[in-house]
Amino acid sequence: MSYARTVQGTGTGLALAHGAGGGIADNYGPILNDLATEHTVVGVDYPGSGTTPRASAPFELDELADELVAAAVAEGLEKFAIFGYSLGGAVAVRAATRHPERVTALVLTAPFAHPDTRLRLAASIWSRLYASGDRTLLAEFLLLHAGGPDALASIPAAGLADIVTATAASLPPGTPEQTEILPRVDVRADLARINVPTLVISTTEDALVPPSLHREVAAGIRGARLAELETGHLPFAERPDAWAKLITGFLAGVADQAGSAVR
Repeated sequence: MSYARTVQGTGTGLALAHGAGGGIADNYGPILNDLATEHTVVGVDYPGSGTTPRASAPFELDELADELVAAAVAEGLEKFAIFGYSLGGAVAVRAATRHPERVTALVLTAPFAHPDTRLRLAASIWSRLYASGDRTLLAEFLLLHAGGPDALASIPAAGLADIVTATAASLPPGTPEQTEILPRVDVRADLARINVPTLVISTTEDALVPPSLHREVAAGIRGARLAELETGHLPFAERPDAWAKLITGFLAGVADQAGSAVR
């Protein structure tokens, strides 16, 4: 299967791994221009997202990691950082352990190494609601759990229906496979094998992937830096400018350190 690819910008390499039920445009669109200012950005859409065909069977984390690395290499990037959001955090970690010669740094937002009970329950409900065909109810469920309290409170009653409708329309056809993989994710053993600069961004008001899971990832990676962003699970919708600033600032620091090391 050929994964749809997004390529933008020039500079040092940066590969993007998106979350379950999302896509490169959905999860990174609001900050893509910021990222591409100093980086050649390469992202792939998982099966059933963007224009990537839906998978005919469940897929594995290794496949997602390998496809992302292969896309970056095909675009001429010999070495690159990986930025993973939500499920993409586990994809990024797995890519770094399977392809250590390629990966120079990791940025992980709202990541989890292994789902807790809350996330397992959410994935199960998410999948069954999609199968029911009631996209409106699923959109309401996702907004309730993914949106931060301040973001939800800011939605006027008159505008809520439109947001629910837009969310329902954005649900990718690959949702069943992308939610099915969530309970099977386990990169806990991979964390200790990461030896590149790593930034973990914890979305502190996250009710979908709780901050305790973000902290577990940060604690498992030697030398990882933990930053906090006061949002729910949707930083690209709630605080994209602050999110971009954390990411680009960290990557600039990594680049400066690498430059100093070769002088």
